[in-house]
Amino acid sequence: MDSKIFLEKLIQTSGVSGHEDNLVNIVKEFFEPYADSITIDPLGNIIVLKKGRKSSGKIMLAAHLDEIGLMVKKIDENGYLHMTGIGGFDQRVLPCQEVTVHGSENLFGVIGMLPPHITGGKQEESIKLENLLIDVGYSKKELEELVSVGDIVTINRNMRSLKNNRITGKALDDRAGVASLYEGIKNLHSQIHDVDVYFVLTVQEEVGTRGAITSTYGVNPDVGLAVDVGFGKTPELNTHDTLILSKGPGILVGANAHPNVFKALKETAKKNHINYQIEVAAGPTGTDAWPMQITGSGVATGVLSIPLRYMHTSVETLDWRDIETTGQLLSHFVMYFNSKEMEDFLCY
Repeated sequence: MDSKIFLEKLIQTSGVSGHEDNLVNIVKEFFEPYADSITIDPLGNIIVLKKGRKSSGKIMLAAHLDEIGLMVKKIDENGYLHMTGIGGFDQRVLPCQEVTVHGSENLFGVIGMLPPHITGGKQEESIKLENLLIDVGYSKKELEELVSVGDIVTINRNMRSLKNNRITGKALDDRAGVASLYEGIKNLHSQIHDVDVYFVLTVQEEVGTRGAITSTYGVNPDVGLAVDVGFGKTPELNTHDTLILSKGPGILVGANAHPNVFKALKETAKKNHINYQIEVAAGPTGTDAWPMQITGSGVATGVLSIPLRYMHTSVETLDWRDIETTGQLLSHFVMYFNSKEMEDFLCY
């Protein structure tokens, strides 16, 4: 089944942190043909198991399903909706966005702000989240029949194609990672691998990497890889702090990456002529890798980062080839353990 269609369906379906259940059936539809089992844990993580020939170890590949979003916190006397953020939305990009309010029925709305003519040169004050309002055109009485405090709000933005294999849209952080896991399991479908592979689509990453904590306890893997997005290079950013689009995923080196995992990913990429970049992080990465690494007695963990421009906006942009390349590296990394004893691999 086509991976781009899968990604498009994911992007066009709401799945704000804590409300990812809308995505379950889509994930099942695409992963089931390649899976031995699909389970959902009590927090909502989707765990796709592909068994190995020998079950000689367990590898957990994790990418988070959730997206950043908004939540209704008040309906005022004039029929405007006041909101708060779920996850790290950049408030600068919120004014004048089209949104969907997910009440008892979906309502189209816009986020309004004061026009520059009357802000007195204080535009920065006017774009603070507490000063932005959602206008759906209804009175307070009409709204209260359809919307409740706590209802979710998402930005309206579909996936679109740009030139040179680039795509843009919302929630590519980290549904691009989910798509790369899908590429990985499709690649493994025709391969014989020794280890059991758990493709874990985690929830609530954007509000504290919670899904990675519970799912890692449940899986108890020997090796874990978090597949997320990294800061894509744009003209104003330093090359050494970013990843270049179309050059493959970043392989993390630093305290959040086990040295043997880092080495194995590099060796695997070189052996199979897969493009990659080096991503440096001295401490925790803010990805699912951090809780994976320190769960239980500890997990040998690594990170692959898909280059992404304009992170945490509604026009996140990446190169489709980097998703494919990441999927190739994931499947080859699994095959690496056909010739490597897990116990030897885990020794420093």
